[in-house]
Parts: sequence; structure tokens; C-alpha cells
Amino acid sequence: MEYVSTRDKSRAVSSAYAIANGIAPDGGLYCPTEFPSLSAEDWHALAKMDYKGRAAMILGRFLTDFSAEELTDFAAKAYADEKFGGANTAPVVSLADGKHLLELWHGPTCAFKDMALQILPHLLTASLRKIGEKRTACILVATSGDTGKAALDGFADVPGTKIMVYYPENGVSPMQKLQMNTQTGENVEVVAIRGNFDDAQSAVKQIFTDAATREALDRDGMMLSSANSINWGRLAPQIAYYISAYCDLLAEGKIAHGDQINICVPTGNFGNILAAYIAKQMGLPVNKFICASNRNNVLTDFFKKGGSYDKNRAFYTTASPSMDILISSNLERLLFLASGQNDKLVAELMDKLGTEGRYALTAEMFSGIAADFDAGCCDDAETAETIRALWEKEHYLADTHTAVAVRVYEDYRARTGDETPVVIASTASPFKFCRSVIEALGGSLERDDVTQLGVLEQLTGEKAPAPLAALAGKTPRFDRVVDKEAIFQTIELLKAR
Repeated sequence: MEYVSTRDKSRAVSSAYAIANGIAPDGGLYCPTEFPSLSAEDWHALAKMDYKGRAAMILGRFLTDFSAEELTDFAAKAYADEKFGGANTAPVVSLADGKHLLELWHGPTCAFKDMALQILPHLLTASLRKIGEKRTACILVATSGDTGKAALDGFADVPGTKIMVYYPENGVSPMQKLQMNTQTGENVEVVAIRGNFDDAQSAVKQIFTDAATREALDRDGMMLSSANSINWGRLAPQIAYYISAYCDLLAEGKIAHGDQINICVPTGNFGNILAAYIAKQMGLPVNKFICASNRNNVLTDFFKKGGSYDKNRAFYTTASPSMDILISSNLERLLFLASGQNDKLVAELMDKLGTEGRYALTAEMFSGIAADFDAGCCDDAETAETIRALWEKEHYLADTHTAVAVRVYEDYRARTGDETPVVIASTASPFKFCRSVIEALGGSLERDDVTQLGVLEQLTGEKAPAPLAALAGKTPRFDRVVDKEAIFQTIELLKAR
């Protein structure tokens, strides 16, 4: 299996090289040149496996320069029962009307990012060894909330690595901010950016493509890498949980082998739903992907307006902050695949996005995408209504991001009449967004988010995850805030770690 840049496919690299480097030198994203397919025998084998086995098997089809023994070991360590609250790493909870919620938040930071970021440190350090890399990997991460803590937790004190996380100062929840700023580890650094997530993400990409910065790091025995979903090693593990969900539904008799499902994902950077799309390329029977956005509905408009992408719009801070994004990086990979791997076209489109803030696909190119995707969005009021309705009617407690997906799916079903069973990605514990969930349920707020955990417990009878409860009384280690223009200077902080 070889990988090429979405902007220049003339040079193929191994999966280890792609993972170690994170992003291509031209700013493109590494993508496999082909997709493996799952045979009937493969599906039979997957059905008998636990999540660890399924993850190792799926990764083995993409990471062909890793041995089966390596991937089995990595999966066992990453998805250890004690990290995910038991053997059922990514449980599927079935509600009324054919809705099946794939809960991806039972890991150590209570968000779906754990599903990839618990195994990425193993993949990255092994990749460095495989390509003979002796330099220290400096991992730069831009986060809209959940990726930051999950990456910090995964890479804390991992030998041969240092990690720097950038988050928008006023663009994450108080709980997310506390999780990041109290992170332990001698090799970690956290910096707040005055601006939004797109500012942080764009600045990080500029660092990756800045020759002077890379040369300076090289002189100090360091190299750049990424733990965002621009890194194939972050994206590939996410493919496994959609295939696992299908296997679980088969085992429970909710579907028969070969039955199609819909998949609805709340997404801002497009990585989580792209992983589902790749699972379909492997043979997962999917009828429609439903892309769910909040008020920052740039992706909804892209799908509803014939492939016209325009980030020149107001940016909103919402109750679902992990989706407060206007530049959806992983959409670039979809464009590459939908265009028949037309790297020159993708490079032109990305150049337009960078210079004009917009681009438009041809009708022919978009028609292939439209066959697979639908989309919708909802605002904070509708999100709150959905949280309340899910609790009152189904006794299911959802966070703000999951509620966005449920609302968008219900709107889709009402609009289309499509009754295909749906897997909805539930991406975070409701206790990570206590204030919004309590308000939606009509409860009374306390002074801070750690105190809110007890309020939500009393209000619902549900128990807060232990990693969040353990934040009580912790003193933040990091309080640095910089302008986005000063992000290059922060690299010195990482060198000092």
C-alpha cells in the first residue's frame, strides 16, 4: 500500500513515512492510492472478533509495512479494558425508529478522538523506527476542543516525542480548557490562540510548510509531525469503528448481512465522516452519509449548493465547539478521491481556498459526491430541544455534538422518507458540556464546570466519567495566550521541553 499527496501524486511513500511526517511538503494530505476490499470471509472473521481484533485487522489492510503482530499489540495496549471502561470499546446503543448511536467516548478523555489518539503514539513511534528516523518528533496540534486533550493524553511522556497543542482562547468549553491546561507530562506544552480554530489550524499548516522552521528544528535534532486528522495515522484507526458497529448490529439481529445502513456524523473538519466513507470503499454497505453541522454550516452549504465551498462568512461560537470550524481540512481528501485522484485539480482548488476563501466544483465532479452524501445543520436552540427530547422520550443523555447529529438525521428522515437504519456517531460524553446539557434539561447552573458534574448527576441519575470527576481541585499548568501571528515563536517553548 502506497501513499501520495493530494496535491502531487508523483512521489509515493510508505504508510510509515506518511504517519511519521504527518503532512506532505507541498501542504497536501497523504492518501492511499487504492482501497482494500473486504471479502465474505473477512466479514465472517470480523464478526467473531472483539474491537481490538477488528481494529488490528482493518489497520493491517492499510499499514502494510507493519506486521500483524505489531498491530495486534498496539491495539491491545491502546484499547485496554481499563482505558475504555470494559471490553466493549465502542458500544452501539439502539433507540427508537431505527436509530443506533455509536458511542465513541468511553476512553480516557471522554471524546471520540481517543479512538485514534490512543493508538497513534504506537503507530508514530514505530513509524519513526521503520524509516530510520533518529530525530525527536515535534507534534503540533490545532484543536477545537477534544483533539487537544486526547493528543496530550496519548503522547504524554512518550519517548522520542514532544507535543504542542494550540486551542482558540474562547472557542472551547471550560471543561475542555481545564482538561488541556492541567495535563501532566514533561514533553507537553499548551498555548491558547487569540482567534478561532481556523486561525490555529491555518497557522500550524504554515509552520509545516515553512522551510526555515523545519531547517532550524533539524539542526536541533527535531522534526515536525502532526496528531490532527490531517495525519493518516489519525484517520485510519477511525475507519475501524464503523465496520465494528455494523458487525455489532449483525450480532444483535438488528440488520442482516448485506443490509444497507445510513451513517450520520457531527463534523467540522470532515475527518470522522471521511473515515466512514473510506469504510464504504472497503465494502461497508452504506446507502447515504449524512453530514451534520451546527450554525457554522459551511459543509452543509457545500453539499446543498452543488459543491460550492465558501469560508467567507461569519464565524459563530456555539454550544458544540468542536464543530466550530470553517476550513474543513479532510474535505481535501474527498476531493482527491472524487476527482479520480486529480492532484493538479486539488492543488488548484486549495490554492483558491487559500487566496480567495472559496472554490466551486464542476457539476460532473459534484454529481459523484452527491450520490453518497446528504447534509443538514441546526442551531443551539434546536440542539437544546433535541437533548431534552432524547432524555424525556428515550431516557438517553446526549452531548451537544451528538444532539446536532440526531436533529439533522431526524430532519433528513422527515424530508426524504428514508427509513434505512442509521448509525449516528455519538462523539463526546454529555458531562464534557455540562453547562449546555443542564440548561437544555432545565436545571440550575453552579459556578464552574467541575461543580456542574454533580448537578448533572443529580438531575439525571447518570454518573460522571471518572476522568472528568478527577479534575476537581487540579491547578492549571499552562496559561499562555498569544496572537496567531506569534505562533512561530512558540516553537521555542517546545524546543525547551
